[in-house]
Amino acid sequence: MNNLIVRSFAGLLFLDLVLAACLFVPAGTLGYWQAWLFLVVWTVCIVLITGYLVRNDPALLERRVQAGPVAETSPVQKIIQSVAALAFILVFIVSGLDHRFQWSSVPVAVVIVAELVVALGLYTVFLVFRENSFTSATIEVAAEQKVVSTGPYAIVRHPMYSGALLLMLFVPLALGSWVGLPFTLPLILVIILRLLDEEKLLTASLPGYADYCQKVRYHLVPYVW
Repeated sequence: MNNLIVRSFAGLLFLDLVLAACLFVPAGTLGYWQAWLFLVVWTVCIVLITGYLVRNDPALLERRVQAGPVAETSPVQKIIQSVAALAFILVFIVSGLDHRFQWSSVPVAVVIVAELVVALGLYTVFLVFRENSFTSATIEVAAEQKVVSTGPYAIVRHPMYSGALLLMLFVPLALGSWVGLPFTLPLILVIILRLLDEEKLLTASLPGYADYCQKVRYHLVPYVW
């Protein structure tokens, strides 16, 4: 357990340092209050979620620690995850450059609202973790896994991706950048490709998943798709 806790928080620290570098280096200054606020909101939310998993579902936390393109077993998912990682980082770099060169200006009120939506996206991810202990960071089907159709899964088939999509759409605004918004489009694309590939695996390997898809029609966004 102690090793799992150390790996989890070490991973968060590493990601925070990467994000900080991708924000403050392009911005050319540490006086970037939107970036500081985002990092605080992001880190507090992740720490709270991790703390919950440590206490209530360490098995899920172990599944989540094994993440990224290297952890994927499918060649297609390795490519998708690699593109997603690059697109994710690019959003922060472009937002930092926007701050340096003042390409755009986001009102303070919009920045604050965007931060709240980022927190809401992470809260959605938390609800998914609380409902489904088999939410692995890689696409796989565990031997004892069952279809989950309650909680957020009663609304869309992939609520964790819905939370991630909500989060990422508002990250540029939380960082004070309109210019960063178009750079979220590749992330939307890879999320769609990933979930469609995941549905193929689950339909073929998880008993009852095809019936679940008949009941829950929306993949990602309620009443849209």
